[in-house]
Amino acid sequence: MNGFTLLFLAALALTLTTQWWLARRQLRHVDAHRPQVPAPFAAHIPLTDHQRAADYTLARTRLSQWERLYGSGLLLLWTLGGGLELLDRLWHMVQLPPLASGIGILLSAFLLMGLLELPFTLYRTFRLEQTFGFNHTTPRLFASDLIKQALLWLLLVGPLAAAVLWLMAGTGPWWWLYVWLVWIGFSLLLLWAYPAFIAPLFNTFEPLQNTALRERIERLLQRCGFSAAGVFVMDGSRRSAHGNAYFTGLGRNKRIVFFDTLLNTLDDDEIEAVLAHELGHFHHRHVQQRFIVSALLSLAGLALLGVLAEAPWFYHGLGVSQPSLPMALLLFLLVVPVFTAFLQPLLAVRMRKHEFEADDFAARQSSATHLIQALVKLYQENASTLTPDPLYSAFHDTHPPAPVRIAHLTAGR
Repeated sequence: MNGFTLLFLAALALTLTTQWWLARRQLRHVDAHRPQVPAPFAAHIPLTDHQRAADYTLARTRLSQWERLYGSGLLLLWTLGGGLELLDRLWHMVQLPPLASGIGILLSAFLLMGLLELPFTLYRTFRLEQTFGFNHTTPRLFASDLIKQALLWLLLVGPLAAAVLWLMAGTGPWWWLYVWLVWIGFSLLLLWAYPAFIAPLFNTFEPLQNTALRERIERLLQRCGFSAAGVFVMDGSRRSAHGNAYFTGLGRNKRIVFFDTLLNTLDDDEIEAVLAHELGHFHHRHVQQRFIVSALLSLAGLALLGVLAEAPWFYHGLGVSQPSLPMALLLFLLVVPVFTAFLQPLLAVRMRKHEFEADDFAARQSSATHLIQALVKLYQENASTLTPDPLYSAFHDTHPPAPVRIAHLTAGR
């Protein structure tokens, strides 16, 4: 057992222990506040809905605890348990050319990892979400989605894996910079292609039929200087009762999308306020900022991988005896979340700041009162807890807790 093995085990234990401790805090805090609706919401949310949200949060938190424990066990099996080592040997027995063998190793490893995560996905969809009345997905639709996702994944990830391995093998010590450029190009291509070519494979998108609301939205877009390829309604209710709205796409493919469940929950004033919030992200260039941060982090990660790929101790410390480019990539993707877990709250701080800025923009362009009304309805409709543990929320949540966010909007009125 070399020094890196000990460092890896210590980091994994620290991450898992911290996450477990935070989850226990969340469970105690939400359960302790379950008997009473917080004062700012008492006039708007019935006690039964508040308790349903608490129960839903408790169930999700408990499931996430076991999911992390299960994931940590799988990580140990893949690395120190010899899983990747065995997979590597099996592919070398086939005696394919190095590039073909490397692609096979990567794709089969990703496929197996996805299959091993499937039990939790099934439980979450057909037990947890079903219990609380959110799931509308049938087993047939679930299977259809799974097959489509697998085929789409092969179509997209297969060529990307081939390009990455070819660059790693053939472009010298600066390969990581070329891989980064390919990754950025691939990410931008997905942003552009998603609304027009990928999302319609899974959902139906129809132009917004409410003429008065559409004209209202168009006036809001004009005031904010935002151009889009259209305003669409997505059949989100086909899979879930949760409501949402989002922007997607790049360039001329930008779209505004409302879940049909959201339109059934909010009135026109509230929908405009929610859209104004999303436009606030556009106005403040939050999407571009997040993309830049992600690009810089991926560049730093690939530069580090460029060093680790040449270090025998990296492979040996994680249970792989024979260094290779596919193994370097797989090991790095598996263990980097362990060593970067404590970056999560730092990134969450900035994202919560973005939410406050978008709320302020919405209050100026629409109405703080209508946005508050919309948020209260969405918290109620989606069974979002109004009383998260402060430390748990600070570590995990990219949106401010409900009382904090609404107090911020109320103070600005």
